[in-house]
This record gives sequence, C-alpha cells and structure tokens, in this order.
Amino acid sequence: MKQFEKYQVQELQVSYLGNLPAKALQITSSKDAFRVLQQAWNPNTIGFQETFQVLLLNNANQVKGIYKLSIGSVTGTLVDIRLLFGVVLKSVSTAIIIAHNHPSGKMNASEADKQLTRKIQQAAEYLDIKVLDHIILSPFNEYMSFADEGML
Repeated sequence: MKQFEKYQVQELQVSYLGNLPAKALQITSSKDAFRVLQQAWNPNTIGFQETFQVLLLNNANQVKGIYKLSIGSVTGTLVDIRLLFGVVLKSVSTAIIIAHNHPSGKMNASEADKQLTRKIQQAAEYLDIKVLDHIILSPFNEYMSFADEGML
C-alpha cells in the first residue's frame, strides 16, 4: 500500500475587529447596524477608499464580530464570495449584514451593488444563512439600508 505524503494546506484565519462588550449587542434595526459598523470604519479612509465588511451575527441577531473582507480604491472594491462565506462558516454565524462605503457620499445603490447583494443572498440561501441587510455608509455620517428600501 502506498503511503500518502503530508501537505500543509493554507487555511483561512478569522480575526475580528475591535473589542466587543461582555454582553453582545443585538441588532434590531438598520440604525443599530449602522452604529456598530460606523465604529468599525476607519474615519481617515472612509472618504477616499471603498471597503467591504461583514457583520457576523448569531441566531438572536447579536454581534459576534465584524470582518473586513476587502479594501479597494476610490470607486470600488472586489468581493470574493468564497472568502466571505469562508469567514461566515468558520465563525458559525447564522445571519449577516454586509456593508460597504461610498467615498463619494452618494447614497444610491449602484447596479453592481444590487447584483452583488443578489449573488450573496443566493449563496446564503443554500447555507441557511440569513442576509438581513446591506448597508452603504457615507463619510458624512449617513447610511442607506437595502432592507429599509425594500431591496432585499
């Protein structure tokens, strides 16, 4: 019988942004999500560099963590769906809120934003993970919620 060689496989490492309070924050509205996400955004880059983050939630919609998935340019950032769900599955999250910023301050979702949201929703459905919202933040202390706008 032939012996198998051992290979080291690269593995996704998950670490969370910030220190969460002892009692986890519960998300009950888009405003709650915005407040949590706003604290996770770098105030020095929100106005000139698009970033995509995911808010990881448990079954009671309590915050487990926030993961920064990608940092891009002034006009966009790439989102790898495999990496997104790798983080979600590894953290054993049952619900997520996805978020990105618009450095321009425009609060309308682009067609690319809508397509990405649909793609993430489709993948999440297969994994029994709820996509509760997609929040777009601006550098002017404003946000737009896909859920509030009936876009989810």
